[in-house]
Amino acid sequence: MSGEDGGPTAKERSGRRRDVADLAGSAGIGAWAAFTVLALVVVGRAGAPLWLDDRFHIWSVGHRPQEAVALARGVTATGTGVVPYLLTALAGVVAGRTPRTRLLAAAIGLACLAAGQLARHGVMELVHRSRPPVAGWAAHATGWAFPSGHTTTAALTAGVLTVALTLRAPRGGTVLRFAACGWALLVGLTRVYLGVHWFTDVLGGWLFTAGWLGLCLCAAARLLPASFLTDPTAPAEQPRQHPAPGGRGHRGGSGTG
Repeated sequence: MSGEDGGPTAKERSGRRRDVADLAGSAGIGAWAAFTVLALVVVGRAGAPLWLDDRFHIWSVGHRPQEAVALARGVTATGTGVVPYLLTALAGVVAGRTPRTRLLAAAIGLACLAAGQLARHGVMELVHRSRPPVAGWAAHATGWAFPSGHTTTAALTAGVLTVALTLRAPRGGTVLRFAACGWALLVGLTRVYLGVHWFTDVLGGWLFTAGWLGLCLCAAARLLPASFLTDPTAPAEQPRQHPAPGGRGHRGGSGTG
């Protein structure tokens, strides 16, 4: 049932929020389960390469023209530092309808990104996986390998941007959503191409991100007030005027001229 203005009722909006929360939570749990299995396999193999890791690494080392390496370094550099945080703050500006909600959305997005980074660092310390041999590196890298930091950071940022664009432009913004996701995908692949990560490090970063974003989106859908998605200063819509029976100019007669 719809409200007087033809839009969804408060009960329907509440139901949709619960559906979003349930879907995000389910997707997050699935991603966490897959990530946990992968992490246990990595630990069980003492960090040794898995499945196609060696093949991807050998191929990358053997296919490195200067132009491709320069491009890969440029793309990979956007997956860390200030760029992801600026893009996340921009996502907050896009998601909010008023100055207050824009500030709140930016803070929530940045908190999601920063907390995800802390959690990812904790996992890296627990797993203690070494990177591929330094002889195959084409970029500088530090720290443990699993899950890939650049991959996780870029994917988290792209996820926040995608959510913001979906909130404000559910039927538009498709190109921008594809661009954001494509950028995150490329950042992850450049880590393998530059030889500083195994492919399963990157896969782990994508799974970790899916689980973390699912958790954050589920919490946001359940806890944020409904006013966050609406503009309280906007004029209320007027009820739709339905024509009287008998068509235009009906005065209770037969309607014929």
